[in-house]
Amino acid sequence: MSLIKALEILAILVGAFSGFIEARRKRMDVVGIFTIAFITAFGGGTLRDILLDQRPLFWVTHQEYAILIFVLALISAPAIRTLRRVISERLIIVADALGLGLFSIVGVSQALEAGMPIFIASMMGVITGIFGGILRDVVCNEIPMVLRDGRPYAICSFAGCWMYLLMQKVGIPPDFSLWTSAMAISIARIVTWHRGVRLE
Repeated sequence: MSLIKALEILAILVGAFSGFIEARRKRMDVVGIFTIAFITAFGGGTLRDILLDQRPLFWVTHQEYAILIFVLALISAPAIRTLRRVISERLIIVADALGLGLFSIVGVSQALEAGMPIFIASMMGVITGIFGGILRDVVCNEIPMVLRDGRPYAICSFAGCWMYLLMQKVGIPPDFSLWTSAMAISIARIVTWHRGVRLE
């Protein structure tokens, strides 16, 4: 398995987890949990594939991704119901930050493989990183987190994508570039949220 494929699977799992948490906060049943997890995990990558004109969509090609989310939704429903009292905004922020970093770098890497110019590739990374969370919040009747908390979110993704592009430009090994850039985005998001850095 390639590193980019491993990152994609990890990103899907983290995205689904944040969807599980938000669905349980809204007291949804197992169908709702699966739906929210599905759109959180696959929303950004789906929009990326549509914009890059890549068919079939990545989760259609790899049906095991959708099956994994389905099975996890069945398993997680009772577990998350039990843990509902300890689920906090902090946990959602951490899960969301990890998903942001992983999805963003997967997105920019796949856009480069599709032959996109570097600026377009960076935008594809941002779209992949943030759109699943936007869909999750909209379906859960919330103003999307990227628009409401006033802290750097898309900016962290954009900066991390350019970090990856620059590391590739100077010849740093791809595996190191992928992990470093993804973690930089996640850490930047968590730190700016924790310290209350705001865009004003």
